Formats: sequence, structure tokens, C-alpha cells
Amino acid sequence: MKTALIQMNSQNDKEANIRDGIALIERAVAEEKPDMVVLPEMWTFHGGTAQDRRDAAERVPDGPVYGKMADLAAKHGIILHAGSMLEVASNGKVHNTTLVFGRDGSQLALYRKIHLFDIVAPDGTKYLESEAVEPGRDIVTYEVDGITVGCAICYDIRFPELFRRLRDAGAQVIVLPAAFTLMTGKDHWEVLARARAIETQTYFLAVGQVGTYDGGKKATWGHTMAIEPWGAVVAQMPDRVGYVCTRFDWESQARIRQNVPIQTHRVLD
Repeated sequence: MKTALIQMNSQNDKEANIRDGIALIERAVAEEKPDMVVLPEMWTFHGGTAQDRRDAAERVPDGPVYGKMADLAAKHGIILHAGSMLEVASNGKVHNTTLVFGRDGSQLALYRKIHLFDIVAPDGTKYLESEAVEPGRDIVTYEVDGITVGCAICYDIRFPELFRRLRDAGAQVIVLPAAFTLMTGKDHWEVLARARAIETQTYFLAVGQVGTYDGGKKATWGHTMAIEPWGAVVAQMPDRVGYVCTRFDWESQARIRQNVPIQTHRVLD
């Protein structure tokens, strides 16, 4: 399963972001012919005020982005793990939502981000996701080509119990679209991503936003990565918009799980 991981620099211009995202998908498909394509977190709209995010949200499955992604997946016969986008919630807020489409354009999965990013960064910048976002509750996996894929988003990476649950559900691959901040990303992004891969013995795909947004007031770390189950980084994007490809070696994963059978050694639940 050849997979293209797309790194973007989305802004608070929804139409421009959609055009850029589609262009990158089309480019990756034309140049690499992947089986699967992954987009980053908030690829359709990134930044702005809480009200801006509510205004940019769509209803699922009735919104135009949903239709465009379903059509692209069917057009190219790919699995499209469409990062995350803003979905209208029932309480006046929005969900930070991953949608996944199969090769025929049908919906394979919907995951709403569980853990919300409410912090003041070391440089004093405030990130208060809960101002606009309602958290999800469900742990989500999906099946494709006989493989189980687990869903997570960005700040979820700091909560290993979620990833343990995804492994318990049979995940062989875990996909984490993200918009990791520059300040936290430079110290924590790779460490956390590799740890989640090692402890779950999965292929871990950490797909990020890169560069500044909100008029240059905020910045994301980028460094989109594919990590194999032993914890080695096997593919990584430089600090620019584009994509990187990776492949999965299921025999290697099976050997790792057999040689270090941590799933059977668990004592604390």
C-alpha cells in the first residue's frame, strides 16, 4: 500500500485551501500513483477567530468538501484520508473531523477529535481550541485492503491510552493529521510520534501543516513523517509544502510483534 502524505500551509481562506489541497492530491496521484493519500489537520481552514471557524464549518455529508473528496477518491481509485475539517456540531460549536473515503468514493470512517488543544505556548501565544470546538467521544478504526487503520488528530498524540485502544482494536496503521505548533513541535513532535509507533507496533503516519498562518502571528512545525513499527523514521518532509511517499512492510511488522510480543505482556489495563 503506497501512501502519499501531503504537507500544507493552510490559511483562513477556505476556497484557496481547497484548491491547493486538490492540486496537491492530483499532483501526488499523477507523479506517484499511490494507493492512499493523507491530508493534514484543518486543511480546509486554519486560523481565524472562533466565529470564523464556525462560519467555515460544513454539515456532513451535505457539504461541498465532502462531495469533492468523495469524487476525488472515486476518480483516482484511491483511499483518501482527508486530514481534518470543521464540521457543524449540534450545540453551536464545530467538530474537528476526519473523513475517510474508499476507492469507490464511499465513506469509510468519520472521527471527531477527542482531546482539545487549550494551552498558552512558551512564547505566550494562546491556542484555545475549545472556544469553537466540541470534542468527539468515539474511538474509530476502518478496514481497507484487509488492513485496519486507526484514526487520531494532532493533540491526541499526547494521550497514549487512545493509541493503546486503537491497537486493541487491531490497528496496523495509525494516521494522525496535525497542525503542531512550532514551539511544541521542535521538541515534542518526533519524540511523541516515534513513541506512539513503538508502543503500538504500528506504522504511524504523522501528517502536518507547515509554516506561518494568521498573518504570520502563529507557526506550525511541519516535519510530516512516516514511522515504522520499530520506531525508525522512514520518510520525512522538509520545511515546505508538498508530499512524501512511504510503503508498508507487513512481514516486518509481523516479525516485530512476534519478537517483542508486548500485547501479550500487559499487566495494567
